[in-house]
Amino acid sequence: MDIQGWTYAIVGATFALYIGIAFWSRVHTTSDFYVAGQGVPALANGMATGADWMSAASFISMAGLISFMGFDGAIYLLGWTGGYVLLALLLAPYLRKFGKFTVPEFVGDRYYSQTARIVAVVCAIFISFTYVAGQMRGVGVVFSRFLEVDIETGVAIGVGMVFVYATLGGMRGITYTQVAQYCVLIVAYLIPAVAISSKMTGHPIPQLGFGATVVEGPQAGAFLLEAIDQIHRDLGLPEYTGAFVAGKRSMIDMLAVTLALMVGTAGLPHVIIRFYTVRTARLARWSAFWALTFIAILYTTAPAVAAFARVNLIQTLHERPYAEAPEWFTNWEATGLIAFNDRNGDGRIQYGEDPATRELEIDRDIMVLANPEIARLPAWVVALVAAGGLAAALSTAAGLLLVISSSISHDLVKSVFRQDMSEKRELLVARVAAGGAVLVAGYFGIHPPDYVAATVAFAFGLAAASFFPALVLGVFSKRVTSEGAIAGMTLGIGFTAAYIIAFKILGWGGPEDWWFGISPEGIGTVGMLLNFAVTLTVSRFTPPPPLEVQQMVERIRLPSD
Repeated sequence: MDIQGWTYAIVGATFALYIGIAFWSRVHTTSDFYVAGQGVPALANGMATGADWMSAASFISMAGLISFMGFDGAIYLLGWTGGYVLLALLLAPYLRKFGKFTVPEFVGDRYYSQTARIVAVVCAIFISFTYVAGQMRGVGVVFSRFLEVDIETGVAIGVGMVFVYATLGGMRGITYTQVAQYCVLIVAYLIPAVAISSKMTGHPIPQLGFGATVVEGPQAGAFLLEAIDQIHRDLGLPEYTGAFVAGKRSMIDMLAVTLALMVGTAGLPHVIIRFYTVRTARLARWSAFWALTFIAILYTTAPAVAAFARVNLIQTLHERPYAEAPEWFTNWEATGLIAFNDRNGDGRIQYGEDPATRELEIDRDIMVLANPEIARLPAWVVALVAAGGLAAALSTAAGLLLVISSSISHDLVKSVFRQDMSEKRELLVARVAAGGAVLVAGYFGIHPPDYVAATVAFAFGLAAASFFPALVLGVFSKRVTSEGAIAGMTLGIGFTAAYIIAFKILGWGGPEDWWFGISPEGIGTVGMLLNFAVTLTVSRFTPPPPLEVQQMVERIRLPSD
């Protein structure tokens, strides 16, 4: 059976599993819809959180970006994993002790203001739509290659899938679907990584292969990273392992992006809401532990996958006659995600990254998906990777859509406009909101602002600039006021969004025009600092919170279980 046949079989089987779980776990109460009745075991919640967290950016795009960026790609590894530690230590148990459904609900109650709640709802929806655009883009990339449909059709299929199990099962259905999706995505990531590591370095453990010598090809006998550095020098490119050199990110930008990803992680509403699904703060801590464990399995493998893909790509294509291009190249060329432009007319593929002489245009999001084909692994492995990429994208998309749905139905309609609304009507509004959100998400998936991981990085910056200060100060300071939080969130997300839109959508300029040398992916750090400064300053000159709010802060700050 060929790749397409295997893809239909494996993807079809996993989709049937997801739909089956959605029907099995369909909900009838708002508690089940929003937080799965707060009865999810810590181990299952950790696995579901891992799937929710490891989106298309982690599975599809992160290794691809590291493959092209080299050392600079460490920002994604350090930022996202470090951020999870912040989340586990600073927020997860305390928000669980608070005991409500959503992040805007915490903000509204902690800052004793419906205005603060509405600002938080707007922030949550804006962040979630930015994030979900990356997931839908990942779905389209997978389908465009392996089912041989255009990206628009692929996104439409993904929209239909998420619509079914997000609206039927709510958080309960999403949770157990994500447990299955984690199993699919981690197996799909590890099998080709182990096979390629064994083939290239003789080590079946990719993490060991990453530091071992190459056993085949022109670079045989050299350590893997030394081999890549030599390949880069031969092509006139910055060394793969080089830091803060010409053609690489500056130190300040590396720091800004890493910090934005870290604190953005701790402020992402779709991740935080997962800690409301367990019964106690103690189980919330265990959920964070298991989630970090499950995430680490993929994240420690990604640098090796990136290095293997880099070597395989260049050795397979550079100086090769276009007429003799391998089958995987022509297959991906048909999707428009890789293209050859014979600038010098010699009929040979010249690999390089200088725009003036570049003959290969490669969408970085294809690297993980194409890697098994480049390494000539069996067709079923290639199809399994496709299924894993879809599992990663769909699991996170579902969690994000639930945030949007709950923000609209519970935090806006129920809490602000229709406080007397029945539970049955609220559940209907939540499902309608989820349906509408998934359609908007599909549009953004077809027209994303950047690569999957870069688009997701924008969402992290927005979360860092808006929610992180409000949540941390809300837990650890009794003096912060509603006026301060509202001003801080508004300025933080407004400044960050304006900067991203100006440089990434309106095209105001390139790296030479960035403020302080900080890229749009890292500007959330500046937005966060502005948020903290404004929140604390305004709070100093406004009346302190009511006594009952200060007592609430005391209660949630000292978890009792």
